[in-house]
Amino acid sequence: MIRTAFIALAATLLSPTLVMAQPACTSITVTGHPSYPPISEAKDDTLVGAAPKLFAAVAKRVGVKNVNVKNYGSWDKAQAATRGGEADAIFGIYKNDERAEWLDYVEPPFMMDPVSIIVRKGDGFPFADWADLKGRKGVTNIGESFGESFDAFMAASLTVARAEGVDKAFAELIAKSADYLIIGMYPGEIESEKLGLKAKVEFLPKSLDSFGMYIGFSKASKCSAMKTEFAEMLTKEVESGWVEKLIEEAKKKSD
Repeated sequence: MIRTAFIALAATLLSPTLVMAQPACTSITVTGHPSYPPISEAKDDTLVGAAPKLFAAVAKRVGVKNVNVKNYGSWDKAQAATRGGEADAIFGIYKNDERAEWLDYVEPPFMMDPVSIIVRKGDGFPFADWADLKGRKGVTNIGESFGESFDAFMAASLTVARAEGVDKAFAELIAKSADYLIIGMYPGEIESEKLGLKAKVEFLPKSLDSFGMYIGFSKASKCSAMKTEFAEMLTKEVESGWVEKLIEEAKKKSD
């Protein structure tokens, strides 16, 4: 009787420690950009590429048993799902103040992402700084942000339309509804080839800028509690050079 009571008491005292030792969540839904190869691209209801593979590997190493990578159909909808907590996390996202209101960013960024200016073949123009875009019509995909500084400059000084998808953004450029397209260098190269437009467009020599690409946890999700542990593991993977290998592997599959 005494021994049984002691065991029961010990279990009661130990149980909070055991609960605390469990991961913040054992199942997680993550999303990303459906048309941003080789970082992330749609494959039916899921996403493939370097970012989903990286996220799944790190998540499992910190104790997540089930990683559900979900395609919400557009970049804008992926962000909305994360903001509302339907998705616990998002990968391949730039940092800005508005997003930081609903997103816990994981430091460091897992890569730097160069952003390009694409024009129709033969319709290039001198581009040394952002001011050279003034007086021209631009287009980019809906939901895209290019950092606080350029977003503010774009809103105040440029005319840039938002297209419902990368394919439609390219279509507007080719149809001369826009003079230039703002897009990440990697997806710009891959998507222009997939759309059969490689011979019809060209990249301006100078990039718009290069931005940190992050993983972030929704502040509406309990999984955000694992951010610190996730960051520690992510840092090791970034420093090991594994991310670059994932990008190269994904580029070959996207070609």
